[in-house]
Amino acid sequence: MSKVGKLPIAVPAGVTVTVGDCCVTVKGPKGELKQDFNKDIKVEVKDNEIVVTPLNDAKQTNAFHGLYRNLINNMVIGVTAGFSKSLIITGVGYRAEVQGNLLMLNLGYSSDFFAAIPEGLTVTADANGKVTVSGIDKQKVGEFSAQIRRLRKPEPYKGKGIRYETEVIRRKVGKTGVK
Repeated sequence: MSKVGKLPIAVPAGVTVTVGDCCVTVKGPKGELKQDFNKDIKVEVKDNEIVVTPLNDAKQTNAFHGLYRNLINNMVIGVTAGFSKSLIITGVGYRAEVQGNLLMLNLGYSSDFFAAIPEGLTVTADANGKVTVSGIDKQKVGEFSAQIRRLRKPEPYKGKGIRYETEVIRRKVGKTGVK
């Protein structure tokens, strides 16, 4: 059995969990999320806890056991607290601006980039070059943040580009000019 999958998920007050036929729905103060799961996995709600158990002992089922437990846990966290990722834009003239449901990025190229903000996410950009992506779905927040970062990855010589707030860029020494 999966070590992660054995752990029960505590359901906080204000969150309702409904388990249907191969589908879990979690409703909370921030919204509602749904997740389908494999027929070899059993999901039950007991005493304000969600318990995920495998129905057989196959290797693939054990892998799904931990996976679906973590996905449901992320849903519970998402509808109560939400998720957010912060990106730092570094470079002369590099900036970001939110225009309606578009994120406009000026990254030193001849034209600007426009990224459509997916439904369910909120994006804020401040004048210091910090972009914050937040929402209730952890996968959407991470994917959109990665798409933004992919537009101009940080380079190691001057540190210009888009990086995560917690990311550390290992800086390299440039040419020295010694003959």
